[in-house]
Amino acid sequence: MNRYICIHGHFYQPPRENPWLEEVEEQDSAYPHHDWNARITAECYGPNTASRILNAENRIVQIVNNYAKINFNFGPTLLSWMQKHAPNFYHSILDADKESQKQFSGHGAAIAQAYNHMIMPLANEKDKRTQVIWGIKDFEFRFKRKPEGMWLPETGVDIPTLEILAEEGIKYTILAPHQVQRIRKMGEEQWRDVHHGHVNGQRAYVCRLPSGKDINLFIYDGPLSQEISFSDLLKSGEKFASKLMKHFPEEHEEERLVHIATDGETYGHHYRFGDMALAYCLHHVESKNLAKITIYGEYLEKFPPAYEAEINENTSWSCAHGVERWKADCGCGGEADSKSNQKWRAPLREALDWLRDTISPLYENEMKVFAEDPWHIRNQYIDVVLSKRDKNVEKFLSTHIRSTVTKDDRVKVIKLLEMQRHAMLMYTSCGWFFEDVARIETTQIIQYAARVIQLAQQLFGLELEKKFISKIKKAHGCHAKLKNAAIIYNQQVKPTMLDFSRVGAHYAAASLFDEYPQETQIYCYSVKSEVFDRQKSGKQRLLIGKTRIRSEVTLEEEIVSFAVVHLGDHNLNGGVCTDMDDKTFKVMQNEIKDAFFKNDISEVLRFIDQHFGTHNYSLWHLFRHEQKKIFDLLLEPVLQRVEQNDRRIYEEYYPYLLARRDLHISLPKAVENILQNAMHKNLLQCMDGKEINCDNLLHMVEEIELWGFSLDKRKLGFSVTQKCNLFMRDFLRDPHDVVFLISLETFLRIIKPLALDLDLWKVQNGYFGIGHHFYKKKLQLADGGNKSAKEWVEVFERLGEFLGVKGY
Repeated sequence: MNRYICIHGHFYQPPRENPWLEEVEEQDSAYPHHDWNARITAECYGPNTASRILNAENRIVQIVNNYAKINFNFGPTLLSWMQKHAPNFYHSILDADKESQKQFSGHGAAIAQAYNHMIMPLANEKDKRTQVIWGIKDFEFRFKRKPEGMWLPETGVDIPTLEILAEEGIKYTILAPHQVQRIRKMGEEQWRDVHHGHVNGQRAYVCRLPSGKDINLFIYDGPLSQEISFSDLLKSGEKFASKLMKHFPEEHEEERLVHIATDGETYGHHYRFGDMALAYCLHHVESKNLAKITIYGEYLEKFPPAYEAEINENTSWSCAHGVERWKADCGCGGEADSKSNQKWRAPLREALDWLRDTISPLYENEMKVFAEDPWHIRNQYIDVVLSKRDKNVEKFLSTHIRSTVTKDDRVKVIKLLEMQRHAMLMYTSCGWFFEDVARIETTQIIQYAARVIQLAQQLFGLELEKKFISKIKKAHGCHAKLKNAAIIYNQQVKPTMLDFSRVGAHYAAASLFDEYPQETQIYCYSVKSEVFDRQKSGKQRLLIGKTRIRSEVTLEEEIVSFAVVHLGDHNLNGGVCTDMDDKTFKVMQNEIKDAFFKNDISEVLRFIDQHFGTHNYSLWHLFRHEQKKIFDLLLEPVLQRVEQNDRRIYEEYYPYLLARRDLHISLPKAVENILQNAMHKNLLQCMDGKEINCDNLLHMVEEIELWGFSLDKRKLGFSVTQKCNLFMRDFLRDPHDVVFLISLETFLRIIKPLALDLDLWKVQNGYFGIGHHFYKKKLQLADGGNKSAKEWVEVFERLGEFLGVKGY
């Protein structure tokens, strides 16, 4: 066999965490999911760990982990999120790399990525090196081996970057055809110009570097990769395979490698069921013995380069103008609308460069007090980023800084390094990739810059904010309201900035509506209550307290005193400070409580102002998730009254409304909305709880069919999918209990007329696994006269018809 196929998937999402909370907050645009990481995980990253292969009858006959069959990289910040929020899929990805080593001559399918997707040719030398080192160390932490290759963000390349890759032991990287300038066969003197993309990518190349080192290059098939990403090839796995095979020459004696590189999200997020097309493509190629599936590491060992290549520097795979997409108005990423432009890109990058270059010498001088090499300690700080457990942080500090430092000095060291971490995160490529400065990706990198500004102020007393705002004000976009980056900073970024007072205010206000234990965790802050005095008088609530707050990131601690009063509805007022002594606290506590029990609210508010000065807070200062939670709580009585009213109208006037419908007299829109809302709510209530009232559910489905109302099928489909997943989870825990089978089969049968778009791959995969392990045994028992086994088999087969799975 001299035909080889390699498919590379670049799986990546930009870091989305709030810089002060270290968590991804809710993103409305990802509805019905919490955020875009969660949504794309459900649509792509998860399904590729257990992708289905169908037979001619469209029944599932095999489930495979695609990652074990392809070359792939995952963004380190994405894997960090998955480790916490999607651990099953995370471990399946790691397991796939181990499995791939058995198939590919000891070589793993996974490769590393430069850490937070910074465009490397635009980075300075220190950032280049840290990005590579962090990418390698993150990979080693997760995959427990050294990476052979590294994905360069947007395949952005220059010679200094390749030098660092080679120096750090990376064997190869992947480039687009137009990124190669010229090639020649080893031993020959004459070079052949291929800078227009006319390069034979079906072999490996070696790039000789000025230092004397070298690095191998794989040049993916550009047109084929484009076709897979932007055409309908993924509608059919067999068609996908056929397209790959057509790219081999009809007659060739030497080994040929047909390989593509695309965004991994192509396989499931950009194209629904793209994961299945990929799985079937690989299955088809292997089962028909059309070619050998390989990965770059294995191919490189078997067929070392016989050709040299020189690169086109400062180029990338996604910008026709080199790397202008991340610094200029080059037109890439713009909308067809002539109003769209990217003139904002240059001033935004210039502002970030100014910020980086302002803090760098300050960081270097300050860190030299504690460590011999400020940039070496930054390179090693990834060890703390990967694990912020106290023992690990202590080990890092004892290894890299002088032993004579104080506790405050240790905090300062971590804050200096956090400032540098965010100064790299603010260069994440997605901030410039799209058409307008007002997109969430750009807002995200401005948030990281704001965190740098805040830390610089705390560390050096520097006031950088005004000058930074004046610079980003030149970054004009096309959004009607968010016209430039300065407006985005003031309206969307600044309100998210936190200090210990703001965290204390959140804890105090949230504690009025929720029960926290004495010690709790609020995002990346540990909170220990020392005084907690909560009082209630009618609808009014008062909370006075003192709590110790510790940042799990910077190791800082503060004792925060607070008093907060809720007057009903959304009227909430409070004060917070970090410098109140015990005597003053006691006086404040007594004065405010006395006024509260006298129902003298104006006096309560006066005392809050007197003791806390300008450090006043309201509901608007809570974190976004808690704001929504409390507003929902405050609205709950109103919504209950609305629902009760809708239900009353529905029940009392239903015969009249039905008669009107039978006479083909249309309903007033207001009445139609009431009916629709009542039915939608009733349907969701039918699915609440562990047990489902099938009679009520069937009645509601029949009612909805009768009236032909258009419900929120997206939300309803999401809810039904979640319910089915819970049924399957229970069944997996006890696969012999036919009750779970009957419940799921009945539920799907009743809900089927609504024609919802259900995402049942988890259920199908669970069913397939149970069928593989238990069906034959149950069938034998049923044939032997076992009644319970017979019932199990009958229901299991009916459920298989619903799910389209041949799991036996």
